[in-house]
Amino acid sequence: MDDQGTTRCARELPTPGAPETAPQAPGIPAITISDLVQFAPEPTRTVAEPGNVGIAGLPTNFVAAAEVHIRGGELLGMPLRVRFTPAGYDYTYGDGSTATLDAAGQTWEALGQAQFTPTPTSHTYRTPGIYPAAVDVRYAAEVDLGGGWQPITGELTSRGRAQNIRILSARTALVAHTCLERPAAVGC
Repeated sequence: MDDQGTTRCARELPTPGAPETAPQAPGIPAITISDLVQFAPEPTRTVAEPGNVGIAGLPTNFVAAAEVHIRGGELLGMPLRVRFTPAGYDYTYGDGSTATLDAAGQTWEALGQAQFTPTPTSHTYRTPGIYPAAVDVRYAAEVDLGGGWQPITGELTSRGRAQNIRILSARTALVAHTCLERPAAVGC
């Protein structure tokens, strides 16, 4: 009651940022993210530009080809569809470095950038060698039991397959003329 003797009703408001969930229909058990593992997307393979080869000391650009996946099947004796949407990317570069990003990455060409320029998903290796790089993709999930898509709390991670990235060394020299102008010059 307030000072005037009237009763005020308060209704429960959702927590800001909390996922909205629809009430479960009678007889349908709650579905959790761990129930959906059997429907998980295939591992995503990361590709490094250019051609899984890089130069020590220069950025190597990484691109992961993760997409929205919809799978059908049966769970707990009920037919359903599951929609997985990429929500995050955990890159492991093979040299002890990692990055947690919200983007899959794009090619230098798609970004309108020159090769060996930094991108949001690029990584610079310090020494030559072969490095097993991979990307784990975190997916948000929704299920459809016939009444529309309902979000599921949590994320499901699809572990990526390692891809060997070969990092080479490059030596440069500042010269006054090109090799076409002076074929016998240093470095030609």
